[in-house]
Amino acid sequence: MQPNNKQYSKMVKKLSPPSPKLRDCFFAFLVGGFICVLGQLLLELYSTICGLDEERAKVLVTVSLIFLSALLTALKVFNKIAKFAGAGTLVPITGFANAVVSPAIEFKAEGFVLGVGANMFKIAGPVIVYGTVASVIYGIIYWITTLF
Repeated sequence: MQPNNKQYSKMVKKLSPPSPKLRDCFFAFLVGGFICVLGQLLLELYSTICGLDEERAKVLVTVSLIFLSALLTALKVFNKIAKFAGAGTLVPITGFANAVVSPAIEFKAEGFVLGVGANMFKIAGPVIVYGTVASVIYGIIYWITTLF
């Protein structure tokens, strides 16, 4: 006899270890905060020490964080940090870079076109599509509301 959905959910809840929510929140806050502090330090470095204007410095911070998260993903360090920090690594730019690089590395054996090219947006693709569609809808609503 197989359990129904309600019985199965009850069984899973009983057998699953409890999640240490307070600990998870603390480490997510700690690591996510560190990533943000790193971004701020890079901004100060690029604008103060390198003498770049704020707009160019912000672009370089974005590029630097993407590069660092892609590098850490390639070195298999990012996943260890993510396991420790949970949602703390989902600071948008670093988490998105990891979501693009991970499948690319996983499928590189299949070649650059059918492996890397076809699979690198498996995880990040829906985010790009949703963002694009949402911005088009928002743009149409904004355009309509500014007509009147």
